[in-house]
Amino acid sequence: MFASILRPVALAASPQGLTGFSAFLETVKPLVPIPALLFILPIAWLFFKDMWREIDEESLRHRAELVATGKTDPRPMVALVLCALVLAMQEYYGGRAFFEQQFYPALATHFSSELIVTLAKYDELLGFAWWAGTRIGGYTLPFVVWGLAFRRDSLLDFGLRTRGFFKHAWIYGLFLAIVLPLMLLVSAQPDFGSYYPFYKSASRSWFDFLVWEAMYFAQFFALEMFFRGFWLGALRRSFGSGAIFAMAVPYCMIHFGKPYLEAVGAIVAGIALGSLSMKTKSIYQGFLVHITVAALMDWLSLRRRHCTPLTWKMPETTVMCLSEAAERDALAWKIERIVVGVFVVLLLIGLAWLVRLRRQVSAPVAP
Repeated sequence: MFASILRPVALAASPQGLTGFSAFLETVKPLVPIPALLFILPIAWLFFKDMWREIDEESLRHRAELVATGKTDPRPMVALVLCALVLAMQEYYGGRAFFEQQFYPALATHFSSELIVTLAKYDELLGFAWWAGTRIGGYTLPFVVWGLAFRRDSLLDFGLRTRGFFKHAWIYGLFLAIVLPLMLLVSAQPDFGSYYPFYKSASRSWFDFLVWEAMYFAQFFALEMFFRGFWLGALRRSFGSGAIFAMAVPYCMIHFGKPYLEAVGAIVAGIALGSLSMKTKSIYQGFLVHITVAALMDWLSLRRRHCTPLTWKMPETTVMCLSEAAERDALAWKIERIVVGVFVVLLLIGLAWLVRLRRQVSAPVAP
């Protein structure tokens, strides 16, 4: 019986003309997360277990003090209700569909026809501006409420401290070393190429691409503030390390609708980035990981379709990517060489700085 259930998955025809390992991965994709999680989670346990134990011990002391004094901490209730409210409002009122139905028609009645024609060229981008704006506003709103409700709490403790950033910068490099090969593998899947970038006109011009990426990066910073900053900072003392795993659940759920492997990968990313934030008390390393991966996802998707931008301004007439594939690929290759060169230089500078820092730390102190 078990074999008959798996047979349609294992023997499915290669989808959309895929061959080799890509076709195999597509056919067994529903089962891939099981062995992947069984392999990755024990590694995360070994890497973070000492830190998780320290957080749990801190939480036990805090709860013991509450019990001893007969008090109840209202912070978990306030934090979780805020988080649920923010996510619900974003789901129902923070999408492009709401903007297009409620706001965009009103523009036509209040502005000149010339301006409307100009705006119509960027109607999709305006919709994403609403999407990014509601994400940024919603994810940062709890910080405002918390500052008013709990004045003695420092909001800097919610992942916003910069101290020790460079000390833990190596973890950023380690994360990228693990994630980038996996991302290159996943980028070969058909749903990846058709899904990214969210803004489908990003290939139209460099203006479209860069404005989109700026909005995309800004909402990622707000997202890190919310999930790895506010969520963990507010629940750390009450939930201990359990706050990390509680956060990973809604973090996975906001990825529903994205490619399956990415949504499942958000479980691991949530745990890893949450643990990193707990360890460093900073969201900035996670933010850098997030925007690096996000930018590469968009770029690789455009690259595989030969649709990287070619001109700064939007062309007068719509041109198919394949008709300019050679020019687009040539320009993309030049940009990639420059970016890789800059990255290598920054990497060497960072390594030299870390070596110098370690030598200063290990140097004997003069009497």
